[in-house]
Amino acid sequence: MTIDAHQHFWHFDAARDTWITDDMAVLRRDFLPADLEPVLVQNGVDGCVAVQAAQSEDETLFLVRMAQVYDIVKGVVGWVDLQSGTLPDRLTALAQHPELKGYRHIAQSEPVDFLTRPGVVQGIRRLAEFGMTYDILIYPAQLKAALHLVRAVPEVNFVIDHLAKPSIRTKDISRWSNFMAEIAKCKNVSCKVSGLVTEADWQAWSKKDFFPYLDVMFDHFGPDRLLFGSDWPVCLVAANYTQVKTLVEEYVAPWGSEVREKVFGENAIKFYGL
Repeated sequence: MTIDAHQHFWHFDAARDTWITDDMAVLRRDFLPADLEPVLVQNGVDGCVAVQAAQSEDETLFLVRMAQVYDIVKGVVGWVDLQSGTLPDRLTALAQHPELKGYRHIAQSEPVDFLTRPGVVQGIRRLAEFGMTYDILIYPAQLKAALHLVRAVPEVNFVIDHLAKPSIRTKDISRWSNFMAEIAKCKNVSCKVSGLVTEADWQAWSKKDFFPYLDVMFDHFGPDRLLFGSDWPVCLVAANYTQVKTLVEEYVAPWGSEVREKVFGENAIKFYGL
């Protein structure tokens, strides 16, 4: 089974979705499972994991409803207030939804020390009690904090979204690479091969731009801890779905069908318990 481990749905709300800037006009509309389904069929993808794009439990429940209605949505990564004094109660209430597999916070928009704050660390630690995963969404400047987190909470299974958004556009790699090598030593951490094209030059990227970064990921995480994700519809600012999928397929092709099946489905199924 081929699984897209990272994509989004939303009813566009200009007041809420302020991250969708003027140069991302293609994203200023609704994107729902009915829009994605024919794209998945066209690209031979059996299902997807829907990931939160807004910081509210309403967002979590919206995605759960999408998973309940549409068979293509195999799991949900939602949001919950990790620092809330009522977190155990909220996790208990949300646990009634088997579609919910994990949580994420848009930490890339927080100060660099966010993932090391005691309240955040303790909140993420509680996820283990409910068998929930945690998606780490950060920029490279926050990798030190992420390393602290994954070492401090070995009982939680983490996945780093979008390779921690290295600056492919400027070809910065050494500091990012060093931190990713250290994080990969923690066996409770996987990484999504996603969000590549949006970190490159949107109008003028080429496949070779991504290979040094993919080399680092395969060298350190190996084929058992890497998950393909399209980051649809965000990817549309730089590439269509087929281009995104083909980019990763062509990179893993020399590794053979066994590795392809892991990266394009088996690892996501195992990580999220789909």
